[in-house]
Amino acid sequence: MTRDIPSLARAVAAGDRRALARAITLVESARDDHRAEAETLLEALSHTKGEALRIGLSGTPGVGKSTFIEAFGCLLTARNLRVAVLAVDPSSARSGGSILGDKTRMDRLSRDPKAFIRPSPSQTHLGGVARRTRDAVALCEAAGFDVVLIETVGVGQSETIVAEMSDLFILLLAPGGGDELQGVKRGIMEMADLILVNKADGDLKATATRTVADYAGALRLLRKREGDPEEFPKAMAISALEEAGLEKAWDEMQALADYRRETGFWAQRRANQARHWFEDEVRQGLLALLQGDGRAKAAMSTLGEAVATGERAPGAAAREVLRLLTS
Repeated sequence: MTRDIPSLARAVAAGDRRALARAITLVESARDDHRAEAETLLEALSHTKGEALRIGLSGTPGVGKSTFIEAFGCLLTARNLRVAVLAVDPSSARSGGSILGDKTRMDRLSRDPKAFIRPSPSQTHLGGVARRTRDAVALCEAAGFDVVLIETVGVGQSETIVAEMSDLFILLLAPGGGDELQGVKRGIMEMADLILVNKADGDLKATATRTVADYAGALRLLRKREGDPEEFPKAMAISALEEAGLEKAWDEMQALADYRRETGFWAQRRANQARHWFEDEVRQGLLALLQGDGRAKAAMSTLGEAVATGERAPGAAAREVLRLLTS
């Protein structure tokens, strides 16, 4: 069935939530005909004036990301802001399926008319962010949302990819992590704009305070980043359960976003991100060409066996396959 893309684009731009859901389904599809329609839709909406604050959120499993997002989202909607949540759920490596239970875990926010929650499968993509998440972000901006929260699968070195599609990158951690600083690695620490130590309530409140001090000390060892004020990145204690510290965290996010806008770093960052995703699309397109070329596919199978048995070196075998594409 051929979609009426101009009508869909107008409905998305008018803030129609059902149209937005259909549009995200379209951009997430891997079918070639759907990809062509999705590109037409995104092109049609590329000139809309919407510019949301894109906030990437990562954290260790069980740290309370869903609880935080619900409490934080409700805080923002209470301030008359429209909030979109793009929650990426892990896909099974065996079946390819995902639970997609974020709307169930965020019951209060899912019923808020100013909020839109869209769970998506990661489809085994590195970084815990579905490849088309960035297109979904663009659609949410076109639909007039003020804040877009991008929740990733988990935490690790590859999670830093979320920084390439967000204006602010928030790292959510649990108190008393100890070796957790080693677990998250230097890469993601360098990417984080704000570290929020959650569960700063009850018996864990004192532990959370000490953990914030530990991370603040670790952050001081990192090289100062271009385009940021001296006090960033910083660490703070919050309690999503008691909704404590969330307003202060939001104030800090706004202060950093405003600073980056005033200095021109915001516009430069978005321009660099656009270039990054353009180059990524080219790389993905080249990979698709490689997989669709009959000679290259046969060569990959034959040479793959030779590499597996140790008869050929991986690098030399790879160059032989690539030569087939250019010959």
